[in-house]
Amino acid sequence: MATPFLDIRDLRVDFPTDDGVVHAVNGMDLRLERGDTIGIVGESGSGKTVTSQTLMGLLKGSSARVTGQILFEGTDLVPLTENEMRPYRGRKIGMIFQDPLSAMHPYYTVGTQIAEAYRVHNRVSAKAAKAQAIDMLARVGIPDPVSRYDAHPHEFSGGMRQRAMIAMALICEPELLIADEPTTALDVTVQAQILDLISSLQQETGSAVVYVTHDLGVVAEVCQRVVVMYGGQCVEQAEMEDAFLRTAHPYTKGLLASMPSMADEAGRLTPIPGFPPSLLDLPQGCLFADRCPVAHLVPGNRCRTERPVLHGAGSHRSRCHLSEDLGASESITMEAAR
Repeated sequence: MATPFLDIRDLRVDFPTDDGVVHAVNGMDLRLERGDTIGIVGESGSGKTVTSQTLMGLLKGSSARVTGQILFEGTDLVPLTENEMRPYRGRKIGMIFQDPLSAMHPYYTVGTQIAEAYRVHNRVSAKAAKAQAIDMLARVGIPDPVSRYDAHPHEFSGGMRQRAMIAMALICEPELLIADEPTTALDVTVQAQILDLISSLQQETGSAVVYVTHDLGVVAEVCQRVVVMYGGQCVEQAEMEDAFLRTAHPYTKGLLASMPSMADEAGRLTPIPGFPPSLLDLPQGCLFADRCPVAHLVPGNRCRTERPVLHGAGSHRSRCHLSEDLGASESITMEAAR
């Protein structure tokens, strides 16, 4: 069997605090092949960003305790030191951060920072790096890239800063690109432009892309697969059509029901009642049980006492006692449960 491009196995990330240990990621499993485009979705605090930061090695040197495996082309990234991780970060794995204004240094010009990212991994002159940076600015649609090379981040609009952030992430043509909420602060028109830009650059470089977002609409538009996270766990993963039409987990159903719909003239949203569990004190059973409208249908109070495992056939897997038979779960709707 061929080695997967990226294989995350039982990833766990804990943060010691004065109040106790925060279990930010609790047994994350994910497999990704070259050229794939997947979306990781979930509410704030579900573990999406911590997972992506751990993949980039950004928690090394912090107080975080990381266990499990992150196999990238067969090499486990978890035990690598900061120096051992540097050839991967930027060169093989790139990241578009959520807020480019805070991700970029305000003192240095945009072009200088992009050129620096290129020189870190390529033995070239400053002149050659500048030429590469200007070319990359042009590729991401920055007008007049030669003069914009010397502009500071605050001189760019929100959309242009995001494009510059994409240029910095892709300047070394990484094999894996992580996009953490790349369109959150942008208007709808610019959002569409940014998504089209990432897709076109992905086709040029052949890289795999992981979108980290709370926006299911973005995922439906650009991704092939979706991974739904809750309480630091993957609760459902599926091909896009299965995720939307044959949803197996009640939490995923709740997320889909809370999306605005053009068909609803009243414009009403259906929120998921309650709050996510405290990551300081995780419940014994299913992490979604307190908010789940169908937990009472499971006999023997299993949802409160037994943590479900991720199961299913093929690419569609769910962490729910009721969805052990994915076909049977289709008849369980949020409305019927109420």
